[in-house]
Amino acid sequence: RFSLLLLNLEEYYFEQHTANHIINKGCRDERKFRGSLKICSKSIIFEPDDNIQPIIKIPLRDCISIKAPEDNEANNPFTRDTSGGISVVCNQVFLIKERNIIAPYKTVRGRTEHLFQLDVAGKLGDVVQTLHQLYRASCLDKMGDQAAMITAILQSRLARTSFDKNRFQSISETLRMECKAEMVTPLVTNPGHVCVTDANLYFQPLNGYPKPVVQITLQNVRRIYKRRHGLMPLGLEVFCTENDLCSDIYLKFYNYQDRDELYFLIATYIENHITEHTAESYMLQWQRGHISNYQYLLHLNNLADRSCNDLSQYPVFPWIIADYSSSVLDLTKPETFRDLSKPIGALNKERLDRLLTRYQEMPEPKFMYGSHYSSPGYVLFYLVRVAPEYMLCLQNGKFDHADRMFNSLAETWKNCLDGATDFKELIPEFYENDSSFLVNSLKLDLGKRQGGKMVEAVELPPWASGPDDFLQKSQEALESQYVSEHLHEWIDLVFGYKQKGSEAVAAHNVFHPLTYEGGVDLNSITDPNEKVALLTQILEFGQTPKQLFTIRHPRRIIPKLKSLSRTSSHSVSIAESPVSPNEESFEDLTEESITLAWNNIAKLKLDEQYKIHKEAITGIAVTCNGSSVFTTSQDSTLKMFSKESKTIQRSVSFSNMALSSCLILPGDTTVISSSWDNHIYFYSIAFGRQQDILMGHDDAVSKICWHDGRLYSASWDSTVKVWHCVPGETLSNKKHHFELLAELEHDVSVNTINLNAANTILASGTKEGTISLWDVTTATNGMSKRAFLLFFLAFAFFFCTDSRHLLSAGEDCCFKVIDVQTGMLISSVTTDEPQRCFKWDGNTILSGSQSGELLIWDLLGGKNIERIKGHTGAVMSMWINEQCNSVITGGEDKQIMFWKLQY
Repeated sequence: RFSLLLLNLEEYYFEQHTANHIINKGCRDERKFRGSLKICSKSIIFEPDDNIQPIIKIPLRDCISIKAPEDNEANNPFTRDTSGGISVVCNQVFLIKERNIIAPYKTVRGRTEHLFQLDVAGKLGDVVQTLHQLYRASCLDKMGDQAAMITAILQSRLARTSFDKNRFQSISETLRMECKAEMVTPLVTNPGHVCVTDANLYFQPLNGYPKPVVQITLQNVRRIYKRRHGLMPLGLEVFCTENDLCSDIYLKFYNYQDRDELYFLIATYIENHITEHTAESYMLQWQRGHISNYQYLLHLNNLADRSCNDLSQYPVFPWIIADYSSSVLDLTKPETFRDLSKPIGALNKERLDRLLTRYQEMPEPKFMYGSHYSSPGYVLFYLVRVAPEYMLCLQNGKFDHADRMFNSLAETWKNCLDGATDFKELIPEFYENDSSFLVNSLKLDLGKRQGGKMVEAVELPPWASGPDDFLQKSQEALESQYVSEHLHEWIDLVFGYKQKGSEAVAAHNVFHPLTYEGGVDLNSITDPNEKVALLTQILEFGQTPKQLFTIRHPRRIIPKLKSLSRTSSHSVSIAESPVSPNEESFEDLTEESITLAWNNIAKLKLDEQYKIHKEAITGIAVTCNGSSVFTTSQDSTLKMFSKESKTIQRSVSFSNMALSSCLILPGDTTVISSSWDNHIYFYSIAFGRQQDILMGHDDAVSKICWHDGRLYSASWDSTVKVWHCVPGETLSNKKHHFELLAELEHDVSVNTINLNAANTILASGTKEGTISLWDVTTATNGMSKRAFLLFFLAFAFFFCTDSRHLLSAGEDCCFKVIDVQTGMLISSVTTDEPQRCFKWDGNTILSGSQSGELLIWDLLGGKNIERIKGHTGAVMSMWINEQCNSVITGGEDKQIMFWKLQY
């Protein structure tokens, strides 16, 4: 029945002794109860073996005297057979869990004497000495002085002990590190010793509670996070699961050096087993639909220092549903949902106006809301029915007033909208599968409301048939299309760029400065009393999550709707309009085959190879029927290779300078090649001759793109030019007509360009590593946005099919994913060597390396999953067919290689 929750906040449990509790010693009604005497830093607790009897808690500050037998001169109650006895006289006692029922503590006031007879009499002197020390600490006037003295006693006890190496799982284990720490659970911490070996992480509590040793096998560790605990960077949380809400152990260290060393040891061990995920990598998975809204919020909470073991930083989830009165929950209506672009305090305009008036009149530091959206009190407000002992611990042995309990969803939502000081969000449990927090299955006496109604189960909205149905519908709401389209707005408020500064002010999202990371420097506070008061205030008030994003969070990619039921009332935009049955089946078939191909891309096999050039191959273009392959090379030639006859059918040299790229115009009649001689050449396939020359640049042309009569050319002269091209008539000698629509200026040479699938955005990359995104829907020089990346030379980049992300590769040996909307770098994968060219489907990358290998990468997992031997020099160019089952590569070794997917 004993738990650390019976202790006060910031109290430690030191030791226990088997003992008898003797009541009315020497009297006719003398009684003796066997049990366990617990010595704690602020109290004495006796837990009887008989569950009917209450646990007795005696606060040390309420003690009048604590004496051993030798301290008594006369009327010694221990004179007869009382070896090992301690007399405690006090004026207040708490009785807890009488008849083993969880209920508010009973307080017995008035002078009483309690006699405790230890089984081991030899420990009597040490126990009394410890109690006298702790009693003196509890009698100090200031909380800071009390805390300092108790800390000194604790550190002395820790220094006299060490980890018991006999607890190792194997005698062959090698010790890596040992230090002092505390295991953190909600509202309490438990001091002891941490030990790391080459195989396990151990924690041995000083008091042996709840078990002698906690052991974590390093091989099972999946995630590890540094934590901010009590405003200090001293926490470390270890998870042996990928998606669970609760961790396997949370440790708080006494200095950050120990914390960082342990983190390094564990991270070094597991780095070969798992990939460390960043907020950006989770964002990419979420955007592309690989993880749910719930999972994404859970991961963001973890990364932002939110933990189930720290109620002042408990994971925070948003209110989603705003309708708690309808009989049917309609998730197709926007008015069903809460406005996710606003904090709770800004949802009611009248209340917000009053708060803003007060805010403007307030001296610095200003804040809009006098309470937070997440605090220990709010967490336990929701969870009191399943975690009553936590509420009793937080509130000094009492439940909250019955009318202030979590009685009704509708009432709670209304109070969050209208209440003067109520701005709370929700907790993850509202979107999980365990509905026990909504019902009073423990049969707790939580009080009687005005009107005489007892507090029982939470009153649910009419649209929920029961607690499980309520959670099911809440989950459906969280994963709905509306929320998927707007969740990024709430993330901006809680984890993102609207959390602090001028954006927070504009969004009406300003809380007390003490709640923010870095809002106070505890190390600079020398007064222990001020420090304790500050920590107590933060614990009660709650903390704002660590800021994860400093620029606007991108939206989620919403998949195209392929069909709608006749009864559906979804409003469908043009972009989401359903396709015809024939088109749908064809699209599905194509998408399935492409997905299948990419899932098996590691099964690429070399089919044929031919050495057709005298220098490195720089470009590959293939006719629609796949029969002819055009290649350009640094040997200055354009060659046409027949796949059927396996011979070179054409070889053309336009000048003595290298050709850099090529493409085939729609209709397979013309090949365009770019050259280092500053020119672009048009070659007629039908007539086998040079058809035209575009002399458009002042330096080498590095790359060309084409769409719908527009030619885009990149050059080392620091420009990208957009041309409107009217082809000459095939059967006459008329030349192409070129009209310069735009000249896009750059600071340095442009190495590569690429158009998105919708042909609305052009990306250009320079030798200094700058990627620029240009809106090409109009013929202007206006630049839509610019993202600066951390590589020196851009080799290649491509948009994913939905144009939301751009993947780049450079000489810095990294793949980098950029969000097109925001310019945010959202993922980075390090490679062993530069990757010169690649193709990707948004998740998997097929790349050609500097050494000539083909490599397959799992972008979301951040790892290489296959290496395929290929060229003897760098892979310079790559082509893949529409079905993604046939690949052609061109190399520095002057060869083209044909690859086929073999399932």
